[in-house]
Amino acid sequence: MAAKQSKVIITCAVTGSIHTPTMSPHLPITPEEIANAAIEAARAGAAIVHLHAREPKDGRPTQDPELFRQFAPKIKAACDVVLNFTTGGAPTMSIEERLQPALKLKPEVASLNMGSMNFGLYEMLGRYKEFKHDWEKPYLAASDDRIFKNTFKDITYILESCRDNDTRFEIECYDIGHLYTLRHFADTGAVKPPFFIQSVFGILGGIGPHPEDVLHMKRTADRLFGDAYYWSVLGAGRNQMFIAAMSAVMGGNVRVGLEDSLWLGRGQLAKSNAEQVEKARRVLEELGLAVATPNDARDMLKLKGGRNVAF
Repeated sequence: MAAKQSKVIITCAVTGSIHTPTMSPHLPITPEEIANAAIEAARAGAAIVHLHAREPKDGRPTQDPELFRQFAPKIKAACDVVLNFTTGGAPTMSIEERLQPALKLKPEVASLNMGSMNFGLYEMLGRYKEFKHDWEKPYLAASDDRIFKNTFKDITYILESCRDNDTRFEIECYDIGHLYTLRHFADTGAVKPPFFIQSVFGILGGIGPHPEDVLHMKRTADRLFGDAYYWSVLGAGRNQMFIAAMSAVMGGNVRVGLEDSLWLGRGQLAKSNAEQVEKARRVLEELGLAVATPNDARDMLKLKGGRNVAF
């Protein structure tokens, strides 16, 4: 079974690289918007904020470390939330490009996808007649012939590059095979427990959002890692809160945020990341569960602390 815990970690994924500016006027784009969204999410109850950057002029995904330097210190100065930088970036980027923010700014946590996969966004095209920016439609359309690439060599490169930074990882698993890949790297000593496994449901190309899929992922992780891991989930789109509730009932943690879903309810756009965090917190507390603080999360995940970063 996953490690026993008395409190539930809420992670908030603030902006991501899946959704484009046309899809919601509430999607944070500029460094100031990203910083404010992360701070609001932390005040609403998020212990961890998962961070991507975007080009301020048109919202295009970017891994420019200088943009991370613009929002990360502001978040750190305003609250004690744990900052988690993506190494996934976007499927259009090279591994070297994706790694730069985590490598240079040395956050407490960085995300790490456990495999290469199809990552289909093209089905969203039919929902919009026009787009605000020229890059959006081609970005979505080309995803029918695009692979998110994280080979064994790529994963090793990220782990070895960040080893001296004492950055720990949010291990993103989009399918059952990704759990076995993590087991492989654990067996080689490349990653150390406790593992923070983020199971992803409902992305086209990965495991689905059916309750049986969630149970299968949890059972497999229990068998492979016993009590050496903490389990968290994210459900894409309309699956967000349903799967979060499933995880909570099963003793896991939850991730919400506008990276994963733009919605607060059926037909209702979330006006902020904080709204989703507040809703997740209400669900948890109605179930009689306590929400972890940032320092609770640091203790659980054996993090190095917010003072030991390079921003």
